[in-house]
Amino acid sequence: MDDLPGELKPSPTRPAPAPPPRTSRRSRLGRLVWLVLGVLLLAGIAWIIFRPQAQTPRPSRYTLSGPMPVVAATAVKGDMPVTLDALGTVTPLYTVTVMTQIDGELMQVGFTEGQEVKKGDFLAQIDPRPYQAALDQLEAQLIHDQALLKGARIDLARYQKLASQNSIAQQQADDQLYLVQQYEGTVKSDEAQIEAAKLNLVYCRIVSPIDGRVGLRLIDPGNYVQTSSTTGIVVVTQIKPMSVIFTLPEDFLPAVLKRVAAGAGLQVTAFDRSGTIKIATGKLSTLDNQIDTSTGMLKLRALFDNDDEMLFPNQFVNIELLLDTDKDATIIPAAAVQRGAPGTFVYLVKPDDTVSVQKVVLGPADAEHVAVKSGLAPGDKVVVDGADKLRDGAKVRQPAAGNGTAAAPEQRGRSSP
Repeated sequence: MDDLPGELKPSPTRPAPAPPPRTSRRSRLGRLVWLVLGVLLLAGIAWIIFRPQAQTPRPSRYTLSGPMPVVAATAVKGDMPVTLDALGTVTPLYTVTVMTQIDGELMQVGFTEGQEVKKGDFLAQIDPRPYQAALDQLEAQLIHDQALLKGARIDLARYQKLASQNSIAQQQADDQLYLVQQYEGTVKSDEAQIEAAKLNLVYCRIVSPIDGRVGLRLIDPGNYVQTSSTTGIVVVTQIKPMSVIFTLPEDFLPAVLKRVAAGAGLQVTAFDRSGTIKIATGKLSTLDNQIDTSTGMLKLRALFDNDDEMLFPNQFVNIELLLDTDKDATIIPAAAVQRGAPGTFVYLVKPDDTVSVQKVVLGPADAEHVAVKSGLAPGDKVVVDGADKLRDGAKVRQPAAGNGTAAAPEQRGRSSP
C-alpha cells in the first residue's frame, strides 16, 4: 500500500533501558555502612584518648587528720646587737718601696725575704768608694780655701790700720774687705758640698724607714742601681697595727655619725671571706671626708692590733660594725618570722597546742635572730619549723626533741680559728 501524502508514519519503537543490577546497589549501601562505622569508631577512639581524666581529689593540707608536727622555740629576753655588714680590704698603714737615693753598684743585701725589721735596720749597701773619694777632694778644697781666707783677713787688718793712718788709699782697704767676704763665701760653699758628700755616704747604707716585714727582693747584688729606677730594692709593709678599709652606703651615714659624735668607740669585727671564721676585733678609726658620687658609698678605716698577724695586706674580709645594742629585747629565731597577707607575723603556740597568727613589729636582726618590738613577750612559743603547713587555729604537736629556747645573740657567735 502506497504511503499517503501528508500522513505521519510511526517511528520505530526503541527498547526500554535495562534496570541496574541489584548487586551494584548492595555494594554502595555496604560501603556507606562501613564508612559510618569507621567514623563512629574514630570518634570513639578520640573520645577515649582526649576525654578529661577524672582526678581523685587530693586531701588539703588543712584537712589532714591529726595535729601537725612542728618545732617551736621560746622567745627570750636579752641584748640584741645592732650591726652593719660591709666588705673590706686589709690595707697597711704604711707601705714603703725602698729606693736608692744615689747611683752605684749594689754590693750587699742585708735582709732575708719575709723578715721582720725595725726602723733603722740595715737593708742594703751601695758601693761607697766613689763618694768617699769625692768627700776627700772636697775636704782638701776646703782646707785650701780656708787658708786663702785666713791670709785675706790678715791683710785686711793690715790695710785697715794703714788706711787709718792715711798711708794707703781707703779703696785698697775696701777691696781687701770684699776679698775676705768672697773667701768666706767660698769656704761656706765648700762646707755645704762636704755635707752633701757625707749625706751621699749615708745613702750608701740603706736602712728600713719603718717597722714592718720585708717582701721579696726586687734586685740582686751586683746590679747597678740608679735614682731613676722605679723598681726599688724591696717593699717594707707595716703589719702591726693593721687597718681595714671598708665601705658603707650613704644611707647609714647619719646613724654612724651620731654614734661617733657621741664619742662612742665603735667595735669592728673582721671575718673571713665566707663570713664564718672570726679573724680579729678592732675599733673604728676614722671616716673619709667625702662620699663617692659614682657609687654612693663612704669609706671608713678600722684599726686592729693584729698581734697574731692574721690580717694580711690586700686580704678581702667581711666587716661587722657594732653600731649599738638593743638592751632587754625580746628575741626569737629569724626562721619564725612569716610574711603574708597579715603582714609580718608568727605562729604563736598556745597552751592548748593550737596556733594563732600573731602580728609582730620587728627590730634589729642578724642572720639567725631578730628582735621583736611588739607582739610577743619573753616566754612565748613560736613555730620555727613546719609553719608552711599551718593556718590560724590549727592543732599542732611538738616533738620533745624539737623544742628549744632561742639563744641570745651574745650567747652565740661565729666560729673562730
